[in-house]
Amino acid sequence: MPKLKTSSSVVKRFKLTHNDNILRHQTRRSHLLQKKSSKHKNRLSRAMMVKKQDIRTIKIKLLN
Repeated sequence: MPKLKTSSSVVKRFKLTHNDNILRHQTRRSHLLQKKSSKHKNRLSRAMMVKKQDIRTIKIKLLN
């Protein structure tokens, strides 16, 4: 069976931490920002953990 290539789109979107957690950026941060408060926009700029259901799939694509 041939080796799987690492998905370049996954590499750009996710970050693997030293504890094997996966971080992702939040959505709703690209446009229509004038009606969002500064507090809300600041909160959206932080990275979030990926849900447990998705970790296995992302790791397969990330670590190949």
